[in-house]
Amino acid sequence: MAINAEYHTENEGRRDLEKPFIRNQKCVDREEETVNRGLENGSIWMVLLSTSVAVCGSFEFGSCVGYSSPTQAQIRQELNLTLPQYAMFGSIITIGAMIGAISSGRIADFIGRKGAMRISAALCIIGWLAVYFAMGALWLDIGRFCTGYGIGIFSYVVPVFIAEITPKNLRGGLATVNQLMIVSGSSMAFLLGAVVTWRTLALTGLIPCILQLVGLCFIPESPRWLAKVGHQNEFELSLRMLRGKYADVSKEAAEIQKSIGALQDLPKVQIMDLFHAKYMRPVIIGAGLMFFQQFGGINGIGFYASETLVAAGFSSGTIGTISYAIIQVPITLLGAILMDRSGRRPLLMISASGTFIGCLLAAASFYLKGQSLLLGWVPGLAISGVLVYVASFSIGMGAVPWVIMSEIFPIHVKGIAGSLVVLVNWSGAWAVSYTFNFLMSWSPPGNHKNGTYFTRAITTCIGSQIKYFQIPRDFSEVASFMAPSSFLHHSLTSKDFKDSTMLYFLRNFWHTSISGTFSVYAGFCALAVLFVAKIVPETKGRTLEEIQASISS
Repeated sequence: MAINAEYHTENEGRRDLEKPFIRNQKCVDREEETVNRGLENGSIWMVLLSTSVAVCGSFEFGSCVGYSSPTQAQIRQELNLTLPQYAMFGSIITIGAMIGAISSGRIADFIGRKGAMRISAALCIIGWLAVYFAMGALWLDIGRFCTGYGIGIFSYVVPVFIAEITPKNLRGGLATVNQLMIVSGSSMAFLLGAVVTWRTLALTGLIPCILQLVGLCFIPESPRWLAKVGHQNEFELSLRMLRGKYADVSKEAAEIQKSIGALQDLPKVQIMDLFHAKYMRPVIIGAGLMFFQQFGGINGIGFYASETLVAAGFSSGTIGTISYAIIQVPITLLGAILMDRSGRRPLLMISASGTFIGCLLAAASFYLKGQSLLLGWVPGLAISGVLVYVASFSIGMGAVPWVIMSEIFPIHVKGIAGSLVVLVNWSGAWAVSYTFNFLMSWSPPGNHKNGTYFTRAITTCIGSQIKYFQIPRDFSEVASFMAPSSFLHHSLTSKDFKDSTMLYFLRNFWHTSISGTFSVYAGFCALAVLFVAKIVPETKGRTLEEIQASISS
């Protein structure tokens, strides 16, 4: 009996020893289920609430951007503004945004993501009140500049905050809500601008700012920022609030701490450090996407949609701008749904191709008008081109560059690198929005060929660079690549460029037609397709740490 008891006890001991190994195997398989179960048990609501509060800033962004299009005629008539004065009012928002972009990363790193959003909301409130009480161009410009500074910060901090608080399986979709709310804000501005005065429309811009200031009191700070600045207790509490009371956050917390710890010993990054080999590729990806997003013409077309349609032959631009407003939201929502299913790259490729087609349709409409051909087709082609452009932009090129920008930079360079990328975006926005009205006004009918020659020359020049492009290893290679002796060599000596009409373009630049303006945008949209195919990586389904490690390797 003693032997049997001893044997039985020994077997039980062996079984007990086996149990931990069995459980460990299952834990590996069920790790995702544990996180998802935590989300289902309530934490998803905190993630959604935090995202909703953050994207109030995105809605404000859209309201500011969409304000100038439906109010142009009213403001110019009531305040007797000249075209250059209104062009300054329409574009000075981008100057403020450029300055906001320069400081956005430093502000968000110094006082946190929530603190940066509070400053942005306060600046926008000041700006809208200045616009409401304005009696001349000066206060209009001051107010517009303040709102620009505010949305310059919003444009960086909102996608970064969302990316840092969301789990990887939800990050793409929720990050796209940023763009969804931007287009919702601009659409609301278009719609309300058709029925209310410009002063009343300015007051509606206060609402999302007030909602955000209140909502920020009830959501946690970014756990990654808290870990970066050494607030350990707040870091753990924030992560627990976002993932749920019963979720196992130990693995995610360890990954964040490991990533932060690996960065602590690195020297402080300066702007010139971004051009070294370690950070060159993410900088080129982020800045390149923002460059093509803006020089595809979105802000010129968006800011002055009503005037563009009137120039095409509509008696009023109201119907077109309302259609513009209505189509943005459902298409952007579709892009948000597809973001984590189809991936980032396919959406970018489809979107850039669609904007190319839209620009060609708009260019064709103005070409026909300039040549007095098929005049009955001109308004239909114009509105079709604008709507195809807007729909295509909304599904990918509008949202995805911001999502990728928030994913590709390590947290210790995210502030300065993000500021640089957002500065590129707003610099392009200013260049396009300020020149759009002048290009449309200076374009005499019948000189359509000049714009086409311009597009062909620029497309050939930049396209030849992308064709042979390699990621530079350090700043000296960047300087060598951009130097005239190197950059122009591939372009000016290529057969394609020799066959182009660059010299003709240089002699006739100021005669670019309206058709040519849209042809220019079409050329940049075509180059965007090549850029995405050649350089941009897929980031779907990977943690931020995994994305950054793969890009830096």
